[in-house]
Amino acid sequence: MKPATIAFVLLFSLLAVSSTAEKFDFFYLVQQWPGSFCDTRQGCCFPDTGKPAADFGIHGMWPNYANCRRGNHHQEEDLAGTMLGEDVAAVFSAAGAVGRRGKCWPEYCDGGNALTPWAIRDLVKSLDQNWPTLSCKGGGRSFEFWSYEWKKHGTCSNLEQHDYFARALALKAAHNLTAILAGAGIVPSDTETYSLSSVSDAIAQATGHTANVECNRDADGNAQLFQVYQCVDKEGKQLIDCPLSMATKCGGDSIKLPVF
Repeated sequence: MKPATIAFVLLFSLLAVSSTAEKFDFFYLVQQWPGSFCDTRQGCCFPDTGKPAADFGIHGMWPNYANCRRGNHHQEEDLAGTMLGEDVAAVFSAAGAVGRRGKCWPEYCDGGNALTPWAIRDLVKSLDQNWPTLSCKGGGRSFEFWSYEWKKHGTCSNLEQHDYFARALALKAAHNLTAILAGAGIVPSDTETYSLSSVSDAIAQATGHTANVECNRDADGNAQLFQVYQCVDKEGKQLIDCPLSMATKCGGDSIKLPVF
């Protein structure tokens, strides 16, 4: 077989693999405290199923790269050029087989794969309880929220629709953040403040893994615990230590956990 033929066979073999499996390194399982979502100047709206429980709710499970894809892209493009020649490597790059330029996470990977109610029919009750919408957009219909999360993040997860949601729910149930923080004496209050380090330490000690936390601001400008980013393996089954740190947006070590 001629070298050029071998190169193109290799090229399209790689493209075929790329089209069936999205490349990423880990998931962020993101959960938010509803009191912090609602206790802002913007406020919130309850879903059509009523006020959610005073419990951390899932925001999403997001595939992420351990390093920004922009840096990896050029390394892989150089490798393709060395193996296949510059002309073939250019085709390889244009086809997107080395990732999306400038993105540190994959998103919107399959526009034709819309979430169907039938696929998650047995999960709806649990999703209503554990993955509710608090946004005032969408008229309180949680299915629209789930559909958006699937479209943007789930289609990049290499999971079927049911597995994507079921695994997120299982992880939340296995590591209940509300109970973990309560066990460390961190409970919702309109007056108490807590140290950011005590929140991080409580989660790490209870789960065995580090997580990232994010604050937002209440209507008076006080920092409050908003979201917890737990890191999960590529199968969406096990927690791992977060390979990336992120800005907390807390502005200090003292934060609130408002009553919901």
